[in-house]
Amino acid sequence: EAIIAKRLEQGLTQSELAQKIGTKQSAISRLESGNYNPSFTFLEKVAKALNLNLIVSLS
Repeated sequence: EAIIAKRLEQGLTQSELAQKIGTKQSAISRLESGNYNPSFTFLEKVAKALNLNLIVSLS
C-alpha cells in the first residue's frame, strides 16, 4: 500500500506518523491493515504528512 511504503521511505514509525497528525498509533495500524473506515479529513492529514496526493474518484 502507498501509505506504508511512503511511511517507511520517510523512516517513520506508525507512532511517529500518528504524532505528526494528532492521532493514536492504533489508528495508523488499522488504516494500514485495511480494518478502518477513515474520514476524508483523516486521509487528508495522512496524505499531507507523507507528501502524498489524495485523489477522490466518483463514478
